[in-house]
Amino acid sequence: MASTEQRTPGELVPDEERRLAADLFNHTWELLETPERSPAQDDRMIHAAHASRFHWEQVGDATNLIAGEWQCSRVYAVLDRAEPSVHHARRALALCDEAGIMGFFRAASNEALARSLLVAGDRAGAATAEAAAWAAAEAIDDDEDRQIFEQDMASLPRAEVRPRPRT
Repeated sequence: MASTEQRTPGELVPDEERRLAADLFNHTWELLETPERSPAQDDRMIHAAHASRFHWEQVGDATNLIAGEWQCSRVYAVLDRAEPSVHHARRALALCDEAGIMGFFRAASNEALARSLLVAGDRAGAATAEAAAWAAAEAIDDDEDRQIFEQDMASLPRAEVRPRPRT
């Protein structure tokens, strides 16, 4: 990031950009949890998710980028828009590969792919992604992260998906 003196008009200082990225991420979650969203709220949710991801690219690390792609995928899955949902889930996984990220973020990225493939009607692909998510979850050490992951897996839109007992 350029120093304050070298910034171009409209460029944010890093702390402002981090705060904006996080606020947009949280706003997207508020919209995801809003019952009976209007079409305008759906549009706002899409734009907020992408804006958050954009700002994280300016000041975040690999996990921020992965979380941003994951959230974009979730937004599109909730809106039953398979193609962009699959695209963002695959981007999250590619970022995991590029940065050597395992554990929670890889598991969550595979959960996103399973969810998006279910929206696309690809049950076989979703089952493969689900298995990869559970395999990646073996490396989740943090109890809170594990709980978040298991809740997301339990919310996959098909009856036969259930949280796997911890071994």
